[in-house]
Amino acid sequence: MDMLRRGYVTAPLLGILWMFAIATTVAIAMSFATGSAFRPSLSGSVVWGGIIGLACLHGALWRPVLAAALVVVVTALGFGPVVTGDGVSVVSMLLGAIATAGFAAYGLWRILDEVALGENNRHLFEAAVLRFLTGFGYIFFTAIVLIPFYVMVLTSLKNQSELIQNPLDFSIDLGKGFELFRSYDELFTQFNFGTYLFNSFFISVLTVFITLLFAIPGAYAVARLRFRGRATFSRSILMIYMVPMIVLALPIYIAFSMAGLRNSLGGIILIYPVTTIPVALYMLQGYFRGLPAEIEEAGLMDGLSRLAVIWKITLPLSLPAMASVSLYVFMIAWNEFLLAFMLLDDPSKFTLTRGIASLNSSEIPRQHLMAGSVIATVPIMVLFLGLERFMTKGLTAGSVKG
Repeated sequence: MDMLRRGYVTAPLLGILWMFAIATTVAIAMSFATGSAFRPSLSGSVVWGGIIGLACLHGALWRPVLAAALVVVVTALGFGPVVTGDGVSVVSMLLGAIATAGFAAYGLWRILDEVALGENNRHLFEAAVLRFLTGFGYIFFTAIVLIPFYVMVLTSLKNQSELIQNPLDFSIDLGKGFELFRSYDELFTQFNFGTYLFNSFFISVLTVFITLLFAIPGAYAVARLRFRGRATFSRSILMIYMVPMIVLALPIYIAFSMAGLRNSLGGIILIYPVTTIPVALYMLQGYFRGLPAEIEEAGLMDGLSRLAVIWKITLPLSLPAMASVSLYVFMIAWNEFLLAFMLLDDPSKFTLTRGIASLNSSEIPRQHLMAGSVIATVPIMVLFLGLERFMTKGLTAGSVKG
């Protein structure tokens, strides 16, 4: 361990690992963006990652900049951390080289901040390792999220002949203009996707209202009232999630068929809240317990009924929690597939997920399936990113009492 804390060991080791991570990321990104062959070089990463790591030790910015410029030159000559196949344009090659060298040098300069060439104390060594792990985590998790989404979007913008000619080419020709969105236009004009969107939105909003209608009084009762079996009920709220939905699929199908609720939006609206009320109860009861009971007791002493206290005092104070629960329930209902696939047969009543499943056919071009997936993903992604801070505030509010 003492040897690892020496800068001339720490810097090359972290430099090699960081360079290979950057080279792999750039190679994948450039391959997707250009349709050409880029791949990381382990030997190039070992050599140039170690060199840049040592160059970043002294704190002066000109050393890693000079090392990065050298990496750009050798990459263009075919000896760098990223190598290219035949037919790659000079512009693409240089862009990949600059991206690899630039991100590697800047990242290592930040990672090895204050690390000296000789022996370093434990604090500096651990701080450098943590900065490396943090940067690697950002790269890794960003890649596994963005790459499938990128492939989905780019595939939806292709036509059938392009997909058949080269299924792995995910570059895009912007010269086509609005012709790129032909698949989206055909989804709404030929595959009734407007109806699917309306059905999903309508069902999701109703699910939110029904869930809150039952979850608010239930969570309040568990948090505030005293009754026999309260502790047992509180602990068993989420037990429904211990039973996989696939186990309940056949009983639900039989019961809904006998009751005449299968293949109807009413049946979907009836069953969705059953899956969302337990989690809403669990989330809200924790928040209600965090609210000061003295405020409600003061309202009762002023002559308000229990329902009036809930309506005029508790609910206004619980708006952040209700907003986060509403968003979470909306996402569950919007993305639900199993029950919709099992209970709906009429295309005019399909939800969005059920409609997308109907596109998974050899008779329907693959770009239509990808376009449908984008339509289903983007609205909920925008909604979540736009309200994420409110959702986080609602989930953490009340978690610390006092």
